[in-house]
Amino acid sequence: MANPDQQTVSSAAATTSAPPSPVVLPKTSENEQLLKIRHSMSHVMAMAVQQLFPQARVTIGPWTESGFYYDFDNPDPFTEADLKAIKKGMIKIINKKLPLERVEVSRSQAEAKIKAQNEPYKLEILEGLQEPITLYTLGDDWWDLCAGPHVDHTGQLNAKAFELESVAGAYWRGDETKAQLQRIYGTAWETPEQLAEHKRRKEEALRRDHRRIGKDLDLFSIEDEAGAGLVFWHPRGARMRLLIEDFWRQAHFEGGYELLYTPHVADISLWKTSGHLDFYAESMFGPMQVDEREYQLKPMNCPFHVLTYASKLRSYRELPIRWAELGTVYRYERPGVMHGLMRVRGFTQDDAHVFCLPEQISDEILKILDLTERILSTFDFNTYEINLSTRPEKSIGDDAVWNLATKGLIEALERKGWAYKIDEGGGAFYGPKIDLKIEDAIGRMWQCSTIQLDFNLPERFKLDYIAADGSKQRPIMIHRAIFGSLERFFGIMTENYAGDYPFWLAPEQVRLLPVTDEVQPYAERLLDQLTQVGVRATIDRSGDRLGKLIRTGEQMKIPVLAVIGAKEAEQNAVSLRSRRDGDLGVVTVADLLRAVQNANAQRAAGLELKG
Repeated sequence: MANPDQQTVSSAAATTSAPPSPVVLPKTSENEQLLKIRHSMSHVMAMAVQQLFPQARVTIGPWTESGFYYDFDNPDPFTEADLKAIKKGMIKIINKKLPLERVEVSRSQAEAKIKAQNEPYKLEILEGLQEPITLYTLGDDWWDLCAGPHVDHTGQLNAKAFELESVAGAYWRGDETKAQLQRIYGTAWETPEQLAEHKRRKEEALRRDHRRIGKDLDLFSIEDEAGAGLVFWHPRGARMRLLIEDFWRQAHFEGGYELLYTPHVADISLWKTSGHLDFYAESMFGPMQVDEREYQLKPMNCPFHVLTYASKLRSYRELPIRWAELGTVYRYERPGVMHGLMRVRGFTQDDAHVFCLPEQISDEILKILDLTERILSTFDFNTYEINLSTRPEKSIGDDAVWNLATKGLIEALERKGWAYKIDEGGGAFYGPKIDLKIEDAIGRMWQCSTIQLDFNLPERFKLDYIAADGSKQRPIMIHRAIFGSLERFFGIMTENYAGDYPFWLAPEQVRLLPVTDEVQPYAERLLDQLTQVGVRATIDRSGDRLGKLIRTGEQMKIPVLAVIGAKEAEQNAVSLRSRRDGDLGVVTVADLLRAVQNANAQRAAGLELKG
């Protein structure tokens, strides 16, 4: 049996990944000492803030996977100069080696201490706490309601291994109707070397930001005039999206799926039957009145696939049924959480649903895992983290069905040879699930693929099939997405490649650089030849000097630049420069055409000109 406490890694590292860093950056949740450091550092920061700004009221200050933050209600906005002063105050506190001590108090004692300090937010926090009430003191002058854990004293914090990173707005309890606060983000590590590596990775993440790359390479935009969170795909980005979609469809056909196309809206009664109107209404756009009926934009594709299944009587002999759809859905996201392609209001899910017999669960899940690996590895994502989430306390369905479904997921993971973690009680109320995170070139993990078993929708819609004995039985329904959404995956992929896409996926694969006007007709003929064999090629007609032509092509991250002078035109050839392999020398047009066709057919990273 696979070790459920082990994180999954695939058989090969991503080909685009940078060389392994000598400095390991553990997550807070994986390192008890780091958790103590970061939790303690948030208290140190809050103490320093209140020493400098006595009117500042504190709220909450948790750790994060890479640091910590604290929310403050302060009359004036914190500035960059304030952060520097707060950091100096924190260093003074650290150097004093103040003890952090845990104290148990009664509710009345805690309430009296809070009122004496005029901390209204702490009072509200206290109302939600169960006894015993614990607080941690920081020296003799500062304390906070807290469950810990913490270091023994501030001398155990490294004053050279932390940084205050930014200030952002936040709402109390995350509620837009409540007080607006100021959140100070910080990071803290065990060593200065870890801090330096953290900063390096942050700078690298900025360099790879898909929003900047999308603008620089003219791939997509989000136009305020049309509305927030709505993506406009420009020609270059649209061509890439088409390539991704075509590959996705081909892989699904080969994996035994059929495709569906379903509407973007449905009568509101459908969302009542599915339960979305009860449990998901806050994330749905409002209804539209049409012909005295109310219609709703779809936030999910699932009910449409269910209706398609229910459109005729099904036999057990038809199962499994595998249906996939690139279905565009619409969800209301709060203005403060939208972020480039990562969080939008209109996006296309690579949705699929499998309707199968109970005894087919393990085989179908294994097929999904195989297809997931095939698709993600094509985009150079080869390192994964797997979580298996089991039945929560509040759920529907018989124990026997849950046990059968969970067993099927475990069997499939073991047959696949993938290790996993078990998230006890982390499943959806309607069934257990597998979540897959992918690791990018700078070590970040991204939640993408999910596989969920669903006992809810088949029951709500009374789905059935005729079993071998003639009885009517409920099918098992499996939801799954591999990309999650095309938009978000495109953003993740762009940051993974830093915009330097492999040859087969690049929006512009070859740019011809004619050196003089005399070779322009030759360049036009070559462009036509490349286009005829499916190569995305252009001619730079700017008339700039060769050096600038090359620099412009490199800035646009064109995989192959083909320089054409009088000599190349005479030889029916080009001089090639590859972003991946450098100067390739003079290459005949025949060899070039053969290489680019082969690279596209193989979905290759670059050109192979041997032989």
